[in-house]
Amino acid sequence: MYLGSLLRRYCAVQIRQQVGSLQRVMPTSCLSARGFHVTDSRRTYDVRKVELTPLEQRKLTFDSHALVKELELNGFEKKQAELIVSALVTLTTANMDIVYRDMVTGAHQEIVLQQIMAHLDSIRKDMVILEKSEFANLRSENAKMQTELEQIKNRLLEESQKIRADTKLDINLERSRVTDMFTEQEKKLMEVSSEFHKKNAEIETSAIETTKKIDIEVASLKTLLESLKLQTIRYLAVCIFSCLAVALGVYRSWN
Repeated sequence: MYLGSLLRRYCAVQIRQQVGSLQRVMPTSCLSARGFHVTDSRRTYDVRKVELTPLEQRKLTFDSHALVKELELNGFEKKQAELIVSALVTLTTANMDIVYRDMVTGAHQEIVLQQIMAHLDSIRKDMVILEKSEFANLRSENAKMQTELEQIKNRLLEESQKIRADTKLDINLERSRVTDMFTEQEKKLMEVSSEFHKKNAEIETSAIETTKKIDIEVASLKTLLESLKLQTIRYLAVCIFSCLAVALGVYRSWN
């Protein structure tokens, strides 16, 4: 029991010293509630593996001879004490290997951070170069498009002016043609109206003459009818008188 408590006390002291040295090297953010922060192994871009802690520093160094003497003073034999010390050294070495394998030191973290910052700087430079080249290309494309737009604008202005001039010329020609046609139609209308008035006058005169002729014919027919009436009356009177005379002669002859 006394040997076990002694070994535990000695191991605790040595491990506490090693942990204190590691705490001075590592940042405080890398320590967890148990005293260490175990990080997962991650693949980074173009990160070279750097061994910062030499192999001789990864082993727990202490005065094994003093520990053997202390064990001998506490009733152990020399071989037992040496065997216990060798087992203790093996155990602490294995524990330190596990600790160094699962831990990240501040120097290692700083080197990885510097490598990442170097890669970020190179990426930033590439992005700046790419941005400048893209901006230059965009500027040249913009200038080219502006020149093309100016050319198209000038061409459109020329075409619009040409179309406007042609349209004005066509409108003036059409207006003059319509004016000439209107004057010609007016002339024709005046001629037709004058001819119509002339024909109307001729028709009116012919109608008047025809009316006069009809009146004359009607008057002549009336006179002829009156004469025929008189002749008919005469013939009737002669017939009546002749009949009366014949009847009177017959009557006298019978008597």
